[in-house]
Amino acid sequence: MAAARVQPGARWIDGTFGRGGHASALLEAGAQVLALDRDAAAGPAAHALSARWPGRFAWQQRNFEELKTCAQQHGWNSVDGGILLDLGVSSPQLDTAERGFSFQSDGPLDMRMDQRAGPTAADLVNDSTEAELAALFYEHGGEREARRVVRVLAARRRVAPFHRTADLAAVVAAALPHRRAAGVHPATKVFQALRIAVNREQEALVNTLPQAIELLAPGATLAVISFHSGEDRVVKNFLREHAAEWLDTPAHPNTLPNPRHLLRNVKRFLPSEDEIERNPRSRSARLRVAIRNEETVS
Repeated sequence: MAAARVQPGARWIDGTFGRGGHASALLEAGAQVLALDRDAAAGPAAHALSARWPGRFAWQQRNFEELKTCAQQHGWNSVDGGILLDLGVSSPQLDTAERGFSFQSDGPLDMRMDQRAGPTAADLVNDSTEAELAALFYEHGGEREARRVVRVLAARRRVAPFHRTADLAAVVAAALPHRRAAGVHPATKVFQALRIAVNREQEALVNTLPQAIELLAPGATLAVISFHSGEDRVVKNFLREHAAEWLDTPAHPNTLPNPRHLLRNVKRFLPSEDEIERNPRSRSARLRVAIRNEETVS
């Protein structure tokens, strides 16, 4: 949390609580923390922190897409410490077969972070058109052979629908047998794409970033950790747009002040070799940090 410059007593929102790693670090540094997570499985860890840090920690089972509403319901109209978003799926979710996020072990083809509502991954695989699936796998997963995969999936689902992760992973692997030599499971990108689509992850991110700027007090920090190139691109472009002092367009090349110049000190951090050795899943992590400018928060 060194890049976040945590000050004692400052208000922080952890929009992706998970099992409380980031929130614990913030609390240890003396911050007040409001944590959000749409996954009910985060509850026990959150309740443990509530007991350990009474009065300084609160948790809501909510999507960070409701960031501004959650903060205001908590009595915070602005945040003077910062807002942290750690995007993607958590290790406990990946390691719990019953959640259906991973092809490493068999489980129901679910992938919902909030299991109270919404379509499952099985619903998408079984009910989407071939064109919709191909676009999903290509856009959210970067799967260049999406059409090949979809042809095989469509042929199989006409015989029997998909309900289990191991079943889907095996069919995708059969469609891409040459991928085995690369050392990465052939179904990796398909599973990633389904998870992002099921949970509307990029849409939620796009809707949340403007709310974060509205909530940040002057000098507060916005920190976003992403693991997927598409999400990182959304964050990078958003920060760049709001950190530019001048508009740079064909009509106005660096001649007009940027009315959305609300951020400064934009930085990117990559995991160290030691971090990757301790946690191999961090190898694709990208942390982007920015500071809110001195204008009054609207």
